[in-house]
Amino acid sequence: MKRVSIFGATGSIGQNTIDLIMRAPDDYKVVALSGGANIAQLAKDAIALDAEVAVTAYESRFEDLQSALQGTSVVAAAGASAIAEAAARPVDLVMSAIVGAAGLEPGLVALQQGATLALANKESLVTAGALVLRTAKANQARLLPVDSEHSAVFQALIGEDISAVERIAITASGGAFRDWNLNDMANATPEQAATHPNWDMGQRITIDSASMFNKALEVIETKEFFGVDPNQIEVLVHPESLVHALVGFNDGALMAHIGPADMRHAIGYALHYPDRKTLPVERLDLARIGQLNFRAPDPARYPALRLAWDVMEIGGMAGCIFNAAKEKALDAFIAKRIGFLEMATVVENTLTKLSGDSGLILAEMTLDTVKHTDQLARRIADETIQKREG
Repeated sequence: MKRVSIFGATGSIGQNTIDLIMRAPDDYKVVALSGGANIAQLAKDAIALDAEVAVTAYESRFEDLQSALQGTSVVAAAGASAIAEAAARPVDLVMSAIVGAAGLEPGLVALQQGATLALANKESLVTAGALVLRTAKANQARLLPVDSEHSAVFQALIGEDISAVERIAITASGGAFRDWNLNDMANATPEQAATHPNWDMGQRITIDSASMFNKALEVIETKEFFGVDPNQIEVLVHPESLVHALVGFNDGALMAHIGPADMRHAIGYALHYPDRKTLPVERLDLARIGQLNFRAPDPARYPALRLAWDVMEIGGMAGCIFNAAKEKALDAFIAKRIGFLEMATVVENTLTKLSGDSGLILAEMTLDTVKHTDQLARRIADETIQKREG
């Protein structure tokens, strides 16, 4: 029986993970679940899975969670320190699905215990790739990608020598505005940006899909996870969202991973690794689909992608700055303080202002220095946002 903890259990990745575990309850023992403000869902899942502990990220919601778990054996806890403590509980696998930089610390704690980290929290490698990889190596812990694109690359590389790889192409749906003109994009509302043409995701990740900030994070994650040169990475807009990634080799071959737009595939692959097991996902009928389309992303429409390559060129703490500024810019757009296209401007201004500080950029990467850089970047981004409001 595999012992599993799920951090970010109430989000889409967490819920899909729980779906798969509930289909094979005898194969798993769920130790810890964490969530945010959706206390009812967190408590319901913790009870159904007979978890040892359920943690809400919000300390103010502790009593609500405790009340919802009353009469059960599940222990209630709240706050960032409680999530870190839950991550220290011995398990075989941790599903890291917390959105944003908040997912970094529990992931590091899990790696320190030697657990396999199934990584859906792309911000961990973007903000602190060197630290995450170093921690995994020091504790002989395994990292498994759960983003569909990186899971696809990972699978395409099985049995292959990374030195034979010439290029890696990750695909993007193009998001809500893939066929909009720039003027319309400039006036887009958060409600419009949060409507995905292909699937239903959470508000923040759907807006990040529309702006391609999500893909920019994945570009950086590709470089960190697979150790390839930034010039070997490319992005393709693929409206059907069926080809998740392609790996090109030095003999000219392209190996593509094709599957339905269902996160349970990548999640299930990580849960069962190194085995493949039957999953409840659609079997594609390629004759019915008929054709697959690809095009290069328009740099003018998606400046976030250009910034991803800037981040990789700068190196060091640049990824941490990029992600922190992105999160603040997204907050401001959702609050209707700035426009859709202004998010990239906020991020670029923050990156430009802080990348000249070599002491900051080249500082030894520890959890403390990452946290310091994150907070500094958020403050600079806030200042930029306030100026644009004025």
